Formats: sequence, structure tokens, C-alpha cells
Amino acid sequence: MNSQYGTLGQFATPDALLQAIRQLRRESPAMQLEAYTPYAVEGLSAALGLKRNIVPAATLAGGVLGGLGGFLMQWYAAVVSYPVNIGGRPLNSWPMFIPAAFELAILGAALAAVASMLVANGLPRLYHPIFNAAHFNLATRDQYFLCIRADAAEHSFETMSKKLMELGAHTVVEVRE
Repeated sequence: MNSQYGTLGQFATPDALLQAIRQLRRESPAMQLEAYTPYAVEGLSAALGLKRNIVPAATLAGGVLGGLGGFLMQWYAAVVSYPVNIGGRPLNSWPMFIPAAFELAILGAALAAVASMLVANGLPRLYHPIFNAAHFNLATRDQYFLCIRADAAEHSFETMSKKLMELGAHTVVEVRE
């Protein structure tokens, strides 16, 4: 299968990339765009229309579950499973459970954040068609790339290539799957 994945335009500056994205969004809001840059570009996520992901909510849930799990584990051990009265204090002396519960909350949040980040990014991905594009290795150094996905029926390389050149791309290549 050697179908078209999209059309990739190479831009020299982040401002040119952002202007091209905004212009394409005005012309066709449903167009699927992907941007590749060597560093974070302010306003890129908003221009692409990216939605919020699950990482913050999963991190909170992992932290809460880790903290509650640690607290309940210690409570069960001290009160139900092996109750030992030391120094006349109550079996359910919750302040002594807080340090370990706090540490387990941090551990749970960290593990949930890493796992949800991997899921949200679709990793591990060992192959992506964009890696075969000419000069794409410059995306990690000093160039900015915009890929127009070929999901739409009206997408043709000639049309999209012309559009990207009009928007300031200095190189346009076709990306094949």
C-alpha cells in the first residue's frame, strides 16, 4: 500500500508557520493539520485547534488513588490485621499514616502521568510515514514543517502544494504511507 499520507511544507520561521496554519484554518476549519517544530512555539496548539488531553485528569486520579490506597493499607494493617496497642494511643492514629500516604500519592500521580502521556501520544510508535519525507530530519534542528493530511476527498498534492507555496513554504513534498 503506497497511498498518500499528506502534503508537507517546510517553513523557515515559526511566524510563517503560524500564519500558514491560521490562513488554512480560515479557509477550511475541518482540514487536518499537523505541525512539527524543533521547540515549543507559543500559540501553535491554539492555531492547530488541539483539544485538551487526559494527562492532568489521569495524574489527579493517580495521586488520589495512590494516597487513599496508601492510607487504607496502613489503616488496615494497624487496625484490622495486626492491632498492637503501643503507648496507649488509639489504633487508628491517622497522623502517623500521612507521610507514607503522601509518598504513595506522589508515586501514583507520577506513574499515571507517564502512562497517560504515552497513551495520549500514541506511543510507542516505531514507524510514522512522515519520517520518510525529504529534509524532515531538520524538524529537530532549525526548520518548521506543516503537514496537510490527505484524509479529505478533495485533497490532491498539486492543489495543496500550490496552496503551501502561496503561504510561504520554501519546500513542499508529498508524504507516502
